[in-house]
Amino acid sequence: MAKTEDLTFEDALLQLENIVRELEAGRIKLDDAVAAYTKAVNLKNFCEKKLKEAQLKIEKIETTSDNKLSVTPLDKIEEE
Repeated sequence: MAKTEDLTFEDALLQLENIVRELEAGRIKLDDAVAAYTKAVNLKNFCEKKLKEAQLKIEKIETTSDNKLSVTPLDKIEEE
């Protein structure tokens, strides 16, 4: 199985969803459930990090009145 940091966001999210279904179903042994929960936490943190990185990369680039470039972070655009 690939290391979490080698996964794409989509693959990590799919694995996380599968683990949650397994845990909710209650069909796995306690030791396996603890290991699955630990992996799920790691996958959740990985997905959150990837989303944050993507958000930081999304910015609005504009030209100011004096022909200079201006960059506005995504969260500032949404507030306007």
